[in-house]
Amino acid sequence: MKKIFLIFSMLLVLLPAQTIIPTQEIEASGYVYDITVDNNGHLYIGSGKGELQVYDYNAKKFVKRITLPKIKDFMGDEIEPKVFSVDYLNGKYLLLSEGKSGYRELYIHENNSTKKIISVEEKQAIAKAKFVDESHLFMANLGNEVMLYNLETKKERYRFQISQSKFSDFALNISKDTAVIGCESGEISVVDVQKGRVVKILKGQNLDNTYKVAISNGIVTGAGQDRRGSFYQIESGKGDYVEGSFLIYATALSPSGDLGAFAINEENDIAIYNLTTKAQIALLKGQKSTLNTILFLDEKRLFSASSDPKVMLWELEN
Repeated sequence: MKKIFLIFSMLLVLLPAQTIIPTQEIEASGYVYDITVDNNGHLYIGSGKGELQVYDYNAKKFVKRITLPKIKDFMGDEIEPKVFSVDYLNGKYLLLSEGKSGYRELYIHENNSTKKIISVEEKQAIAKAKFVDESHLFMANLGNEVMLYNLETKKERYRFQISQSKFSDFALNISKDTAVIGCESGEISVVDVQKGRVVKILKGQNLDNTYKVAISNGIVTGAGQDRRGSFYQIESGKGDYVEGSFLIYATALSPSGDLGAFAINEENDIAIYNLTTKAQIALLKGQKSTLNTILFLDEKRLFSASSDPKVMLWELEN
């Protein structure tokens, strides 16, 4: 039986992957820096024009825009701030944006009112922020420090440095109790969000910077500068990788953790792999610029964004 399974797995690897083009191309107001989705048909886009845009992907139209005030650049000219990180939870919208002198500002929009939570005067170099619950944010800065921030007290419950390596990305699992942190060392740190400590280090599959990470159902993926798309089981720590032909800038996991997506080549194509067999089951073609975010909506649909105003929706075939 084991021999039959091995032969079947080899045949799957040899089968040509389906070539898929996007089913929707969404035009944002500016270059897209971050996207997230919910289960109510909404896509949230952080753009280079100082906006969080909400797009209804079923109705195929924008339904809300939150615009931040302009800032002054180093020449004293007014510009729209880049919105680097966005999120949504129970009526609250999160915007992490560019501030002057390279620092960041954080806003919460609720009940049609936008409030600044962290100002540029605090000199924070926050790289990414996401909701844990309505009262707490998990954040990371460029120095590879992570923190749990209380929105009600405006104080950090904890802050600690993952390592001396430069921060790249983090991702939260669906229950928001576990985070995975990618950095320039290639190691991926697994963090207990409530306790504020590293519980496991996943290593050996990426030998250089992991640009992006993803976590779902006990599986973690990493997008590597070494042209490796890594994947690990958190419980066992065991991992493997698939190889790309160019730097892998983005990755994502389906909700089950069975499918992994990686930006696989210089043409910005996205390869979808069955992580059990390492078989490439689909190749998504149509992204025009360097990928920065891939997100699965479910086992068949996913979004991708790159360094241009386009967000793509893809649908995998059966």
